[in-house]
Amino acid sequence: MTNVHFATFCAGVPVWSEVPALKLRNRYLNTADDVNVWCQICCTDTALLIHQTMEVPTVRAEEKGSLGMPCEDSCMEFFLSPVPGDPRYINIEFNVNKCMYLGVGTGLQDLLRIVPDQEKDIFSPVTVQNEKGWELFYQIPYTFIRCLFPNFDPSAGGEIRANFYACSDLTNPAYYLSWSPIVGEPFTFHRRECFGTMILPKTAGESNND
Repeated sequence: MTNVHFATFCAGVPVWSEVPALKLRNRYLNTADDVNVWCQICCTDTALLIHQTMEVPTVRAEEKGSLGMPCEDSCMEFFLSPVPGDPRYINIEFNVNKCMYLGVGTGLQDLLRIVPDQEKDIFSPVTVQNEKGWELFYQIPYTFIRCLFPNFDPSAGGEIRANFYACSDLTNPAYYLSWSPIVGEPFTFHRRECFGTMILPKTAGESNND
């Protein structure tokens, strides 16, 4: 059974120290205890804002370019299904080099990779590496979400389905973590039925009539 979680959103420019952090407590495939990840999410009038923090002994950062595969490196991910009743979700992944994977689909069988011409301008990713690991900041503009999900209306509030992940396919050892637990077989992050629930405030977001 899918666990239901709630995330706190805030309006305006966030002070991240005041935004509740969601720890990725679910570990898979013998993930070591020395990998720890926290995620924060809030909303402004125009975008969802994401902040993810990974503490890890060694940061792998090999993948670069528009067709790189960040999941092979120390990678943090956010999957978002923004419209109830629509089985599709947006798959967003970054490594510390700001190599991005962006996809949309209902699962691995039909996931379509999107390569925006100006992805850095759209998502404005910022990464910070330090002695403990690395941090990631970026935005998901509502205008971008509505390009794929025209019925998305953040100003109406309501529920969205989502999950946070961290992985590193090619580190030794590899690691895999999630916020909302993954149940069932085969093991994959691409199980929409395992996404958690987040609540948007009714006052958040621009009008859908632009």
